[in-house]
Amino acid sequence: MFDRERPSFEDSNNVTVQRCFFAYEFAREYVKGKHTADIGCADGYGTQYLADYTLSTVGVDYSEATIAIAREKHKAKHNLSFKSGSVPPIPLESESVEVVTAFQFIEHIQDRVGFMKEVYRVLKPGGVFLCTTPNIKMSIARNPFHVHEYTFDEIRKEINAVFKQVELKGLQGNEKVNKYYEENARWAKKILRLDPLGLHKMVPSSWLVKPYNFLTTLMRKDLKEQNNDTLQISTADFYLTAEKLDFTWDIYLIATK
Repeated sequence: MFDRERPSFEDSNNVTVQRCFFAYEFAREYVKGKHTADIGCADGYGTQYLADYTLSTVGVDYSEATIAIAREKHKAKHNLSFKSGSVPPIPLESESVEVVTAFQFIEHIQDRVGFMKEVYRVLKPGGVFLCTTPNIKMSIARNPFHVHEYTFDEIRKEINAVFKQVELKGLQGNEKVNKYYEENARWAKKILRLDPLGLHKMVPSSWLVKPYNFLTTLMRKDLKEQNNDTLQISTADFYLTAEKLDFTWDIYLIATK
């Protein structure tokens, strides 16, 4: 698993934070009064939000060091616990939870169908799987932390082999959001002109981590300085749609056991 991509809360990263946190707000109505699990929870920044609405929530992450931080940071919430484990498998009992969330996680792992099967196993009958992942058709450059990015058709085919009741939606943004991403794309394309042969798609991903982190940080700081709306964007500037899915930023998957 390419697992070093973690939430970053600097002002320059605000749009990404809001885009990611929208998923947790979306999940709120599904998790109310339920036993839930959040896979790929990192330090629990979104998991702790879910716990405000659930009977119980367990966060799962591969890193014991990160889980230790999460336990300390959120120890006041007594219905919230954390487990470490490399997924799949999911370190939970079969039919033990009613909702599983996995936001911006599945693109980081090799055995994605195996993960879907594990989600099915740990869900109670009638349980719901909520998953988000980037739409590759809107990706400009390779992210070295991602093992695989999906199209809508591809993830639909894989999830339908495991779950029979499936709904797909796309995350879209308003004019402020889309202006930010247009500027983001222009910035990225300038950098890609330095690689006319597309070598960044061919070399080992580990070679790209340092330049990717450096250039992404530089780009977001620059966009924050140029665009006064960047810090004003919130989750309210995003919405879900069932139309023109190939042109939406993220895939939203809702599957019921």
